Amino acid sequence: MKVRADLNISLDGYGTTTDGTPEEPLGKDWYRLVNAYTATRTFRTRVLGDTTGKGTTGVDDKYAATYFDIGAEIMGARMFGLDLHPNEPEWHGWWGPNPPFQVPVFVLTHEKRPPLAMEGGTTFHFVSATPEEALALAAAEAAGSDVRIGGGPTVVRDFLKAGLVDELHVAIAPILLGGGVRLWDELRGLESQYKVTTEAAESGTIHVTFSRAATDPDPATDQPWRPAGTTL
Repeated sequence: MKVRADLNISLDGYGTTTDGTPEEPLGKDWYRLVNAYTATRTFRTRVLGDTTGKGTTGVDDKYAATYFDIGAEIMGARMFGLDLHPNEPEWHGWWGPNPPFQVPVFVLTHEKRPPLAMEGGTTFHFVSATPEEALALAAAEAAGSDVRIGGGPTVVRDFLKAGLVDELHVAIAPILLGGGVRLWDELRGLESQYKVTTEAAESGTIHVTFSRAATDPDPATDQPWRPAGTTL
């Protein structure tokens, strides 16, 4: 089992936007941020239920295809939409009656809610837990398959700071947002614990992958990442 994290970010490192309104909560910038992903054939098929075969099939789609190859998912309350719909039992997330995950999803929140079983095999579990506790719950459900930390950037950063992520994939969109929540804050030196590879897509998106080896023969580096200045 690997613990993976996936996130779309801007050139200036933001994984959220600030132009949302009550009428259009995601804002226009959000669609600019995820445009390359939502244009893929995988997204159109898996998320939109489009069976026409439309959508891009290049580098972006290659990464999108791995997005759902998991046994469990962990996400933050904002990704589920609880920030805009607090204490609303009828709110079932952004994805309609048949969410694309098709696995157990653990939503990190202090709001108490019963598990929410949806069509297609997705069940949302609402938990108040540390990254370590949430990962233990998700790993038990994943039964050996990968666990994915889906977002947002604050949640991904918390798991990175705890040294729990084996593979981080960021899709860097060629746009500047100028505000929001940045992924890279408090992560100085992160790259020292990973092998970093990059791949450019036809859309102009740069896919950067931080991969940690399963074994490390050097005991001096066989440690989870911690912020610079912290004693290991």
